[in-house]
Amino acid sequence: MFGIGYLQRLGRAMMLPMTVLPAAAVFLMLSRLPWDAVGLASAPSLLHAAGMAIFAYVPYVFAIGIALGLSNQSVHAGMASLVGMIIFGAVTQAFDPGGVQPSMFAGVVIGMLSGWAGERFKSFQLPESLQFFGGTRFVPIFMSGFSFAFAWLMIGIGQGLLVWIGATGGLVNSAGGFGIFLYGFLHRILVAFGLHHLLNHLFWFQIGDYTAPDGNVYFGDMPRFFAGDPTAGVYMTGLYPVIMFALPAIAYAIIHEAREDLKPKTAKQFRVAALTAFVTGVTEPVEFAFLFVAPYLFIVHALLSGGIMWLTYELGIREGFTFSAGALEYIINFRLSERGWMIIPIGLAVGALYYVLFRWSIRRFQLSTPGREDSTRLDDWGGDIPYRAPLVLQALGGKDNIARIEACITRLRLTLNDDRRVDAKSLRHLGAAGVIRLGGGHVQVVFGTYSDLIRGEIVKLMQLDVHQVQFHAPLQGRMIPLEEVDDPIFAQKLVGKGVAFIPDKGELVAPVRGKIIHLYPTKHAIGIETPEGLEVLLHIGINTSQMNGEGFTALVGEGDEVMPGQPLIRFHLPTLRAHAKSLATPMVITNSDIVRSWRFAPFKAVKKGQAAVMSVVVRERENRGAKL
Repeated sequence: MFGIGYLQRLGRAMMLPMTVLPAAAVFLMLSRLPWDAVGLASAPSLLHAAGMAIFAYVPYVFAIGIALGLSNQSVHAGMASLVGMIIFGAVTQAFDPGGVQPSMFAGVVIGMLSGWAGERFKSFQLPESLQFFGGTRFVPIFMSGFSFAFAWLMIGIGQGLLVWIGATGGLVNSAGGFGIFLYGFLHRILVAFGLHHLLNHLFWFQIGDYTAPDGNVYFGDMPRFFAGDPTAGVYMTGLYPVIMFALPAIAYAIIHEAREDLKPKTAKQFRVAALTAFVTGVTEPVEFAFLFVAPYLFIVHALLSGGIMWLTYELGIREGFTFSAGALEYIINFRLSERGWMIIPIGLAVGALYYVLFRWSIRRFQLSTPGREDSTRLDDWGGDIPYRAPLVLQALGGKDNIARIEACITRLRLTLNDDRRVDAKSLRHLGAAGVIRLGGGHVQVVFGTYSDLIRGEIVKLMQLDVHQVQFHAPLQGRMIPLEEVDDPIFAQKLVGKGVAFIPDKGELVAPVRGKIIHLYPTKHAIGIETPEGLEVLLHIGINTSQMNGEGFTALVGEGDEVMPGQPLIRFHLPTLRAHAKSLATPMVITNSDIVRSWRFAPFKAVKKGQAAVMSVVVRERENRGAKL
């Protein structure tokens, strides 16, 4: 239950309640404005009460958010977690109003159990006379009993647990700057695995306590900061220079080291990524641009991040946030900060250091960062998500391979039946910044802030009874639109619709599963019929029929059954360059009238046999499925 896959789901579930917290920061910021000047003397106290109420009830928010996240958004699990927290609070308060409080620990435990119960009991059966209370309706009943027992348990061990939490906070705090450095280092390392939310939860909501003047007790760096604890903020402050300045500096280093022909496209993408990091604090689009091509550089980045957090701690700077360390939060929370102005000069120095370091590293070690290696470029997903979703689904191994699909802010989080079926090259070809295999079928794919929209489109596709015929790249080279082929018959789609490729190597492989129905005597072209009835023509070069088979070697014959990636024809590339009008190799469907819809991957470099370069839906197959 508590393997790496469960931990990544829990980390994602914790992000849902985190989205509520910025509202608290806004209310507290507004409460500090001079409302007396406009005759609204009561506004500050009302706004402050609204902001602090969110922190007071944050255990309830986390319980509900975690339950929803772990139960595939089951309202029964969410309701059960709310009922559980109400019972927990009522029982503990009845025993001792000044004793155990509804804490983040209680919220997380009840949220996790509610999520588990939502999945475990959704098909629970009782005798027929009682079945009304079976299934998902049993979840709140189960959690009511569990929450009562849990509250009773906490009454007995609560004081000891509070002492342990206080001791843990004291131990961490006793480490001083080194403890801050260690947190900063681990935070950046865990970003790569999507598990940093678990670390954040411990330090931001558990370690350390503060009793406010009104008697309320707040735990964790974040609630303590907004409650007015002058010692709080140490686990948040140092993230501001890293996120607001270091990450944008990396983005501009990548832009300035890109090839001249790719620099405009790279600049467009990474200026947006830099602005996103600076303003909102979302960093993965930049970090994953170099994580996979230079993992050792990511370790250096993590060490520097820890060092920067240590520096801000030693300088006595205190600043907080409710979501992430972006410019919006910096401005909103500035009036609560201690020496917060120092973040700007430190950030500028950090940005300059990162810019010089990354430009030097990219050039010195010839790193294949976006814009230097076409196949690793991030792509622009805006307005193109529904179009490419079928291709992403194929690269993940098809809908039968997906046991669970979720998304957090910047990545798809998947549980797959067989993670070996994932085509990482195809996913990067389609715009992914990286693919992370965690083992046991658990995979993360970083698509940036469009990840949740991609997940939604994939879920729609998985629910439809529509068969997608997926095409692999028939050779290694560059994929181009059919209109760019130097032959009017193919360019005007008189033979059929499809795409074309400029080969880098002399081997043609099967793009689909099917049967060889025609092999030209000159071996320059071959036809395949798929089980869906599609007739696919592969034509190597233009005017190559006049070569009379010179330079071509057939590896299959008519009537042979072939699978995607199986070699079909080898050809001598220098001979083609010498005699062919063009190297362009069309892949067209000659009976394209039976195709209902088309999807094409980006027109750029592909590897031989690479999945998800083209996808079509056949009318007859779709209609047949609709009648079933």
